[in-house]
Amino acid sequence: MSAQKDAKAPLPDPKEAAKTYAEVAQRASKLITEHMQRQMKKGVAAPADELGIAQAFMDMMAKMLANPYKLAQAQMNLVWDYFSLWQHSMMRFSGMQAAPVAAPAKGDNRFKDAQWEEHFLFDFMKQSYLISARHIHDAVSKVEGLPDNSRKKVNFFTRQFIDALSPSNFALTNPEVLRETVNSRGQNLLNGFNNLLRDIEDGDGQLRVKMTDPSAFEIGRNVGTTPGKVVFQNDLIQLLQFNPTTKQVFKRPLLIIPPWLNKYYILDLRESNSFIKWATDQGHTVFVISWVNPDAKLALKGFDDYMTEGSLAALDAVCKQTGEQEVNLIGYCLGGTLLGSTMGYLATKKDKRIASATFFVALLDFSIPGELGVFIDEQQVASLEKKMEERGFLEGSEMGGTFNMLRSNDLIWSFVVNNYLMGKQPFPFDLLYWNSDSTRMPYKMHSFYLRNMYMKNLLKEPGGIELNGVPIDINKIKAPAYFISTIEDHIAPWRSTYLGATRLGGPVRYVLGGSGHIAGIVNPPSAEKYGYWTNDAKTLPATSDEWFAGTKQHEGSWWTDWQKWITAIDDTKVPARDPAKGKLKALEDAPGSFVKFRLDTQKKKA
Repeated sequence: MSAQKDAKAPLPDPKEAAKTYAEVAQRASKLITEHMQRQMKKGVAAPADELGIAQAFMDMMAKMLANPYKLAQAQMNLVWDYFSLWQHSMMRFSGMQAAPVAAPAKGDNRFKDAQWEEHFLFDFMKQSYLISARHIHDAVSKVEGLPDNSRKKVNFFTRQFIDALSPSNFALTNPEVLRETVNSRGQNLLNGFNNLLRDIEDGDGQLRVKMTDPSAFEIGRNVGTTPGKVVFQNDLIQLLQFNPTTKQVFKRPLLIIPPWLNKYYILDLRESNSFIKWATDQGHTVFVISWVNPDAKLALKGFDDYMTEGSLAALDAVCKQTGEQEVNLIGYCLGGTLLGSTMGYLATKKDKRIASATFFVALLDFSIPGELGVFIDEQQVASLEKKMEERGFLEGSEMGGTFNMLRSNDLIWSFVVNNYLMGKQPFPFDLLYWNSDSTRMPYKMHSFYLRNMYMKNLLKEPGGIELNGVPIDINKIKAPAYFISTIEDHIAPWRSTYLGATRLGGPVRYVLGGSGHIAGIVNPPSAEKYGYWTNDAKTLPATSDEWFAGTKQHEGSWWTDWQKWITAIDDTKVPARDPAKGKLKALEDAPGSFVKFRLDTQKKKA
């Protein structure tokens, strides 16, 4: 915008400005008072290091100072890079072209504004930050003799610190924010402060950064819209069956087990990217579990119950509804872990109703837990168990905050800049609406899952865990299995899901998709994005590196590859099945009442 146009920007109305300032001051005063009252009720206490962060950094500093030569070398390397940056900046200041000393990584949207490169000062700040960030992270990550657990914490929380200090996160060092501040005469900052107070109020004193406009969406209206019926219900689940869209359907019905960390409609956001709608259109009779959002009454529901009242109850209901005794199953993330556990249980019982299994980014072997492992050790799990025992469940927002930290620049800081510095309202986005629709987890179930799966990694061991009194051995699983993982997944790293795939006793097709844990799965063929890798070896190679070395890359979506795989097993067709005319009574229309229960809405009502 030109200086002449800026000069014509209207001044804020003095009366309106005074009114706004008074409202902001009143809201801020109210929040501060409420915070102080809460702190007084709790009593003054020293902050607890529940995550063991302080101890990890103390270990790191002790090891670092024990090798002063290496520390001095790291400092000299930093000095030389700054010297190179100074030379680069002088050349640019003189009007000469020069290659940058440091450049943002591909996909780093913090520095997408043209001024970060075109303006001499902003380019200097950007490169100075990137150089410092690289050297700080290299220095702490390469400390020798640090325990592995401490190393993971130091690496992760150093990155959080580095991300927080990005010049893009501050009004005076972000060119886009500066332009908006000048053009609006500071109105953006005032709007941003109002947004900040709103998010603290909505979070009941805790900052909950709003990622999207929740009022723009309604489950059953513009997300979760595939028509169907709820045909079964118990304390933990509602079972949905969707209306057929073809005259003939595959004989074997398809049952989807989503994670109970989030809600099933990640697979049914919009018609254009709904896996459920797409699978229905391909001729599958699709069922999906919709998990309850538990409260303290369900605190003692364990992993056994999630199997018996969840996956097994749903399997029984599907068989009864359709009259079939062979079912194809899909398990997404934690739902895939449950699927593997259920199949191990049924293998011991000689029950062969699961004809094939598909695992969406699912861990069966937790040897490589990814960055979530930073939050899972004895100290942290014991602290978490204490909190869960007091209230009977893990609050969904706490788990959501952990997942957001794995991609803090995209899922935290970008919204801090948009909402609080630019003063804008978050953009309506269905995926982020789903992401903010948090769910709780019962104390007993979640404690069992963390200790036996993540910490002890017992699911991969024959008889390592017992469910409903039966030792689980996933090696006994003989049904054909399809594993789809994604190359950028931070939650279920593909090299770890590959280890799980090698544990099964039947034929396995392993496929690696592009992108991450969500976008790589919700990737319809019509989008023509990301691509995927396959290896047509008859048996899985021993290691993920060997498997990848023999892969072929394909354009488009893995969905079509999965469809070819599952129809190659059995493509027998029968007349379409109407969910309202099955052997089970239709209880209500899809998407059902369980999925519509939102924690943030309930808090506002309270």
